Amino acid sequence: MSEEDFNMSLRKFLKTVGVTSQREIEEAVRKAGSSSGTVPVRMMLSIEELGLEHEVTGEITLPGDA
Repeated sequence: MSEEDFNMSLRKFLKTVGVTSQREIEEAVRKAGSSSGTVPVRMMLSIEELGLEHEVTGEITLPGDA
């Protein structure tokens, strides 16, 4: 596999992760009802075969009662 093929494959995977994660978060916020403020988030990435464990943390601002 060439470096270009690897990068395209990686970008395709990350795009899928981004789109599906956003969809899941939006659905969870709708199910939770109206709330405002921020919530802490944590995303875990693991690739067992490569021994990779990576954690990304942050906050998401909820839409509130607009």
